[in-house]
Amino acid sequence: MATLINCPHCGRRTTDEFYIKGDASKVRPTAVGDGTMDQWHDYVHIRDNVRGRVTEYWHHTGGCRQWLVVERDSMTHEVYGVTPAQKWKPAGTKAAAPAVKAAARKAPAKKAGGKR
Repeated sequence: MATLINCPHCGRRTTDEFYIKGDASKVRPTAVGDGTMDQWHDYVHIRDNVRGRVTEYWHHTGGCRQWLVVERDSMTHEVYGVTPAQKWKPAGTKAAAPAVKAAARKAPAKKAGGKR
């Protein structure tokens, strides 16, 4: 029997509707500049082959097309939890304040005196 994933949007689905897209526990580097190339190299290219409990990004390509974070055991394939990716933050990161997120979505202001 195939492993089932409890999609928060679609309900219980088999894993063949999903694609595993990578480790969700890695923290993305925040800086760009001198000394950060090694951090970016490690973030993009270096992968651990963890034996046991892992947290991964999964894309529900055969259903709602939403990104999910699935916590599972890499040996037994037992699924411990599924969270929508937009609601999940890796350990050690701060959630952005709602006011900051809202400000980032606003359209840029138009300059006065420009062509119409």
